[in-house]
Amino acid sequence: MKIGLQVPSFTWPGGTLGIGPKLAEIASTADQVGFSSLWVMDHYFQIRYIGPPEEPMLDAYPTLSFMAAHTSHASLGTMVTGVIYRFPGLLVKAVSTLDVLSGGRAYFGIGAAWNEEESRGLGVPFPPVKERFEMLEETLQIAHQMWSGKDAPYNGKHFHLERTLNSPQPLTRPHPPILVGGGGEHKTLRLVARYADACNLFARAGQDVLQHKLDVLKRHCEEAGRAYEQIEKTALNNVNLAPGGMTPSQVIEECRSLSRLGFSHLIFSLPNVSEIKPLEIVGREVIPEVAGF
Repeated sequence: MKIGLQVPSFTWPGGTLGIGPKLAEIASTADQVGFSSLWVMDHYFQIRYIGPPEEPMLDAYPTLSFMAAHTSHASLGTMVTGVIYRFPGLLVKAVSTLDVLSGGRAYFGIGAAWNEEESRGLGVPFPPVKERFEMLEETLQIAHQMWSGKDAPYNGKHFHLERTLNSPQPLTRPHPPILVGGGGEHKTLRLVARYADACNLFARAGQDVLQHKLDVLKRHCEEAGRAYEQIEKTALNNVNLAPGGMTPSQVIEECRSLSRLGFSHLIFSLPNVSEIKPLEIVGREVIPEVAGF
């Protein structure tokens, strides 16, 4: 089992001036102690589950590039990009650039988007959910076409590209892993089965819910003629290692339970990550123990 780190908040001691140095310290420490992946949300306002919208929020792809420059091993991705925020061709180009400059360490995290507040706030059109999922499927098709090396038109309902030229191509072959975030049973998991290399679910949903979601994904894979085993199962989990929070042993047991369901990549969000010590605890006491799961 692999362990990743999501950094969803930049509200740290030191204010705006301290964000860059602290993020560099977090990324480099996580890389050194054995985290397999590093993730940031693709939002422009802080989301309501974490804090008020006025809290600091960095643009995802410059942030990932910054983190790439301070790491050597960990993969890098968004958890996840809302499909409405960037034209598909430019988004695929951004992920390709990240992969090239990081030495082949990019993930392509993508979803249908949900945060209407930030979209309206910054003037980004926010179409109905049906259209957003149509846009998501077309974006996935465009990504596959651009990463195949095919330089040809793409004509969809929402997007029209005259040339899917993408030079240079990513270092990761056949392409950076595509992760579609979300657990929607009729649309999202169907898109995972048809186009993606990884899914992402919320670990806190509980064992029964997670098992059900994976069973649905398996059925979609069967319908698509896709091997279920080809899909990397990832889960996002909030892990609080502060005094009075979880112990490393409890974290290991949660990992063990999720491993039994078929998850092979857990992504931790550590509320007190700016203290650095939680990263060191995970690296010293959790990552070696779960590596064999």
